[in-house]
Amino acid sequence: MKQILLGITGGIAAYKSAELIRLLRKDNYEVRVVMTQSALQFMTKLTLQALSGNPVHSELLDAGQENSMGHINLARWADSLLIAPASAHCIAKLSYGLADDLLSTLYLAAECPVYLAPAMNQSMWHKAITQTNIDRLKQQGVHIIGPESGSQACGEYGLGRMSEPEAIANYLNAQHTPTPLKHKKILITAGPTREALDPVRYITNRSSGKMGYALATQAKLMGAEVILVSGPTQLPIPHGVHLVAVESAADMHTAVMQHIQGQDIMIAAAAVADYTPTSIATEKIKKEGTHTELSLRKTKDIVADVANLNNKPFTVGFAAETHNLQHYAQDKLARKKLDMIAANWVGQAEGGFDSAVNALQVYWPNGSQSLPLTDKTQLAKQLLILIAEIYHAKNTA
Repeated sequence: MKQILLGITGGIAAYKSAELIRLLRKDNYEVRVVMTQSALQFMTKLTLQALSGNPVHSELLDAGQENSMGHINLARWADSLLIAPASAHCIAKLSYGLADDLLSTLYLAAECPVYLAPAMNQSMWHKAITQTNIDRLKQQGVHIIGPESGSQACGEYGLGRMSEPEAIANYLNAQHTPTPLKHKKILITAGPTREALDPVRYITNRSSGKMGYALATQAKLMGAEVILVSGPTQLPIPHGVHLVAVESAADMHTAVMQHIQGQDIMIAAAAVADYTPTSIATEKIKKEGTHTELSLRKTKDIVADVANLNNKPFTVGFAAETHNLQHYAQDKLARKKLDMIAANWVGQAEGGFDSAVNALQVYWPNGSQSLPLTDKTQLAKQLLILIAEIYHAKNTA
């Protein structure tokens, strides 16, 4: 039986913890519960004790423990630590290593995998400091589940709802099942390219690289051997991933072609420049006159060149569109001989370039699936599961 320590923090989403405990026990977990003082304002110990079948803990110093080291005993007992809901306050404390109550002390003492399911108002979730705290926890190896977009208790609508108990339970169960990409070799492109005009200027786009890096991170967690060919970004290198750093579209084309042999899957998530200057000035171009003209030539189409190789890998393209998304995505799928294409809107209120969230419409020959707006980490997992499914179906047909 798997042993999970469930931490509950204060917030209206705490009511979901009752259903979560029921589902975890149904999935053969032994559950022990730790509540913060603010969580006690929303749920009672008696309710959760009845559901879990174990005493509920809330005090850091527990005289009932033989050695008064209840936090150490609980931390060593657990196979996993799940905090759901994880409030903005809790996330901030954990990211800075503060330990002023039982739950935050348990986090520091835990040597098992840690999972957080954030729950907060949509404005709080989008606040820069919250995203910084989330990124810091991810870099420390914490798994973030959700959040989701929808109606909130405050009456607002947006990203910040705690994932539903069933989704959380399914995520945890997936951690204990064979990975769908185990032993597969995957090459992923990410980020923008920079097309030089002179020694100080270049043409680029708004891509942050977040989607490609999320795909690389999750593909590695799913058992794949990952090469990430990336344009310039400010993102940390995903753990265990081989990074090939490039700058221009030509550099990316060269790097991809050098590494593509032997790959099982190629995911072209990079926003590669369609055009590049015909010449690069050797000195800074001076400002003269009221107008200037640039001469541009078309760049090589990386994903099309890969899709046309003999013995090509399963090739997945991306399409970022401002209008007619389905038409352009399906045209690109057929014209470039891709196995799959993931299309997303850009220029919208939420999602797309330089955003922590996105939504995708995925197409393949004779099929399609919508992946709704969510955190790019969650979206990457969903897309990779779908890619694995279609890849295995094609290669076992």
